[in-house]
This record gives sequence, C-alpha cells and structure tokens, in this order.
Amino acid sequence: MNFIKSFNNNVALVKDKNNTEWVVIGNGIGFGKKTGDVVDESKIERRFIATENDNSQMETLSDISPKTIDITTKVVKLVEPLLQVKFNSYQYVVLADHLEFALQRADEGLDLADGTTSWSIKKLFPKEYDAAKQAVELVEKLTQKQLSDSEIVFITYHFLNLRSDGTGLHDTVKITKLIGQIVEIVQYQYGITLDNDSFNFNRFITHLRSFMIQHLKQTENHNDELDPAILKLMIAKYPKAYATVERIGNFLQQKTGWELQPDDKVYLTLHIWRVTHRQINNK
Repeated sequence: MNFIKSFNNNVALVKDKNNTEWVVIGNGIGFGKKTGDVVDESKIERRFIATENDNSQMETLSDISPKTIDITTKVVKLVEPLLQVKFNSYQYVVLADHLEFALQRADEGLDLADGTTSWSIKKLFPKEYDAAKQAVELVEKLTQKQLSDSEIVFITYHFLNLRSDGTGLHDTVKITKLIGQIVEIVQYQYGITLDNDSFNFNRFITHLRSFMIQHLKQTENHNDELDPAILKLMIAKYPKAYATVERIGNFLQQKTGWELQPDDKVYLTLHIWRVTHRQINNK
C-alpha cells in the first residue's frame, strides 16, 4: 500500500496495488509519511474502503486523541465477535467520537442519565447491553477512569445501530422507548410480566424493532399482502391478542401517526399470542 495523505499520526488514506483507496488506522501509521511512500501494513489495526463520505468522517476522527482511537479499536475487536457484526467506517467514527466525550465527562464528573429508557433497555436488548457493559469495563481498565452507568445505555444504542441499516441514534432512542411502552401495554392487558429471557420475547422485540425501522424509513412493502381472510381468522382464534394489537395500534397512532396495516395486525397478533400463552398456561 502507498501513502496518500494523513488525517493524523494514527489515521491515513492509502492506496493498494489495484488503486483502491483505504482509510487505515494504526499506531503511528501516518507519522512522517509523504505521498507515495510505502505503508508498513503490519501497523494497520483497522481498515475501511474509502468512500466519498469518508473525508468528513475522517476529519472528525483527526480531532480525536490517539489514545481514544486506540481504545476504540480495542473495543471494536471485543464487540464484533460478541454481536457477530462488522463496524463500517461511519460506525467506528461515531463510537470513537462518543468515547472521546465519555472520557471527558468522566473527568468532569458529568452523568447524562436517561431515566426514561435505562430501566428497560437491559431487558429489551440484553445481548447488546451486555456487550456495552463489557466495553465500558474495558475502557475503564485501559484508562483507569470510572464511567457513569448511563454510558452503558448510550453505548448500547450505538451497538443497536450496527444492525439498523442506517437508523440514527435519535431514532434508536425513540424506537427503544416505543418498544418499552408496547411491552407495558401487553403486560397490562394480560396481567403478567413477560419473560424477557424467552425465545418468543426476543422474536417479539426483533419484530417490533424491524417494523418501526421500516416505518421510520418509509420502506414498508405491501406488494405481497396477506389474504384478508387470515386477519379474520386471527380475530376469531386469538381475540385477546387481537384486542391488544388494536390497543397498540391506537397508541402508535397517537404517538407517531403510524397506522397499522392488516398485515401488521396479523403478525403482531401471532407474536403477542406466542409471547403470552405459555406463561399463562404455566400460571
């Protein structure tokens, strides 16, 4: 690989033998380099194929301390196998930027607690929450600083975005709040506490998140609509689950303006029946 330009001593733009441009990250990777110089690939800890959007992202990264870049790389190495994901350049930069300010907040003793969602995010997204907890523990070990508990919640949001197909952090927070409120509706309607460790609960949460992302991005597809008779069958077979879906529909209409389509009602009815019936039968 040949050097093109440096964003800072640890972040550089390079070109491989096929003239493909890469953003590379590594300790001292850009130090003292001139255009055309050969890059020591053994120093590369992270690489991303460069895109038109990378300039602004890398300019942001150039303002982040080398120590935080090193920490971010270690966090990413920890998290990717835990969540079976791969960070792209944008996701890496966003996480690095967050960690930079998290460390500043730790120095200043600031806590940006979000009490409206922190109670539920651990139950709704336990896998991502656990990964965020491990990430915070790693950051604390590497820096000898203590981060606030709220950082686990905010980093969980970042990890949720890894699978959200471009959904922003604000939308992730909104989705999490809505899902928590929908779970409360189901629990109230049935008079039970849902088992958040169950397979059906995880399927229910995954379906709700996917449904909401589609609405936020306005990508819902009704080209292959279900037979209307199926909804009538759901109403007859699972009347309580359907009544709960209707209540959820009213809630979403009031909160977001979204309207549940017949297909949405069919799938939600099935998910609600599945997530509740076994617990009811075992009472």
